[in-house]
Amino acid sequence: MNKQNIKDIRMAITFGLIFSLVLCFVRFDADCEQIRGSVLRLHVLANSDSDEDQTLKLTVRDKLLVEADSLFTDTSTEEEAICAAKDNLPQLQQVAEEVILENGYDYGVTVEIGEAYFNTRVYDTFTLPAGNYEAVRVLIGEAKGKNWWCVMFPPVCVPAAMADTNIGDVLDENQTDIVENSNSYEIRFKTVEVFEKAKNYLSKFFK
Repeated sequence: MNKQNIKDIRMAITFGLIFSLVLCFVRFDADCEQIRGSVLRLHVLANSDSDEDQTLKLTVRDKLLVEADSLFTDTSTEEEAICAAKDNLPQLQQVAEEVILENGYDYGVTVEIGEAYFNTRVYDTFTLPAGNYEAVRVLIGEAKGKNWWCVMFPPVCVPAAMADTNIGDVLDENQTDIVENSNSYEIRFKTVEVFEKAKNYLSKFFK
């Protein structure tokens, strides 16, 4: 076998490996997109990073989670969860306003549903990939403080449902394996986060 043949074989192997890696990432990214489209997140932004405002943020969060106990009783998809949340936005808004007033603050608050970017997030029993998710967003005052987020549907952070609800309830077997065994996909999670951050950054220039 001459040198040219050896060179051609090496190139073929190299391109084959590159193609396999790209294909693997594309499949993983497609699964991540399905995961993002299956959950509804809760995103609470504090007025500021002061201890008082951060405590208020958590108090508002706790009250909203209690209020959401029965919110998704009859929902089985993200679309149904979004509709249920939209139907109850005035109620959630009122709860947030009451909590703020009861704690001696006069901050305005906005409760809305919209798309928001999240970094890769590791919870106790699962990990969610970075990217844009639909979320119930609670903006307290100037909303410039550290935020808190969790999964509202499936209601894994709603107190009454936590013991009986699993993120895998709305995902297929492969997607469930991804979120519940993130250590096996660590490099791919990081690659997706870099890709999603870049995409989110660039999207701001094309709105």
